[in-house]
Amino acid sequence: MSYDPTLLDATARILAEAAPDADQTGQFPWVGIRAVHEAGLLESTVASRYGGEGSTLSDAAHILAALGRGDPSVALISAMTIFNHLGQATKNHWPDDLYGRLLEEAKQRPLLLNAARVEPELGSPARGGLPATIARRTANGWSISGRKRFVTGAHGLTHFLVWAHTDELPARVGTFVVPNGLPGIEVIENWKSLGMRATGSHDVGYTDVEIPAENALDLVDPSIAQQDNRAHAAINLALTAIYLGAAEAAQAVFIQFAHERIPANLGHPIARTERFVTLSGEIDLAISGARQIIFGTLNHNSDDAEALIRARLLAGRQIRDAVEIAVRGIGNPGLSSDLGLERHFRDIQSVLVHAPQEDTTVSILGRAAFDKWKRSDAGRSDDVTNVAILKTA
Repeated sequence: MSYDPTLLDATARILAEAAPDADQTGQFPWVGIRAVHEAGLLESTVASRYGGEGSTLSDAAHILAALGRGDPSVALISAMTIFNHLGQATKNHWPDDLYGRLLEEAKQRPLLLNAARVEPELGSPARGGLPATIARRTANGWSISGRKRFVTGAHGLTHFLVWAHTDELPARVGTFVVPNGLPGIEVIENWKSLGMRATGSHDVGYTDVEIPAENALDLVDPSIAQQDNRAHAAINLALTAIYLGAAEAAQAVFIQFAHERIPANLGHPIARTERFVTLSGEIDLAISGARQIIFGTLNHNSDDAEALIRARLLAGRQIRDAVEIAVRGIGNPGLSSDLGLERHFRDIQSVLVHAPQEDTTVSILGRAAFDKWKRSDAGRSDDVTNVAILKTA
């Protein structure tokens, strides 16, 4: 374990104090992001060969769960950078000079990276398809033009990782590292979500944005450029830890309310009533069970794509249900922004919105179950039996 629980708790408290204002204004959550940066958590997964701590994906999930208890919007923005460093640690797909400059920049200010992949016409790449965004060759590098949707942290990012196709013949598809603030970049402020408001996941337009030639990563033939949902299963499960943290924050609000609320007709806290004891048990069963599912699967089934995909869906549903139980159990006070539970309820609705979404996930598992049956002895014997029945019918 390469993370410090005391440091995580202290950072989460800073995020929690700033979260209500960030949620209300929808402005970029600089207070929280600076706290994460100053704690060294944004670079926690930088490989040891670059002088980093080399934290694992499981470590990253523990970090994100703690940040999610403070402010899941800050945690989500941070996760994009944390995962990108982890990707470089395992794939080594960034040019060393470019990556080295980014790490130097991170010593001075929060380095924030995020992929810009979703497009208005394409939708989520998780459902298939290739980008309309184009990268044209120039004398000095590339010129990027297109529009992306749901770019988390758009205003505060230092670099967009833009998925685009080239104007070459034949065309290639890849990721282009686009520093924020260049001419031709426009953040289109249209993020009006129920929850996760401080993520600022706006659209971003790129019009002839010039970048150096070395800022192109993983250029490949379009035939092999489709998003592999199985390959990203472990990352997606770790991302769910953010919402686990938010659910744990909601649980804490519920427990505190139950101990502080003393109705006149009772003369003692409602925490002593059987109803609230039962509600607390249901909430704990769902949230603690989700924690076991997430970290148990990351630690013991990290190479089993179906197990990771299944764990994400199970944990996500339990997390969502647990917060709903808390809100329903408290009643009207739970829907008031004064208590704070209402914000957690809104944020938690995004737990399974990230690609691949629930229907895609269920389809993956359903096809895998069919394929397993077809490969099994039982499947083959049933086929023989069915043929025999048809012949005698």
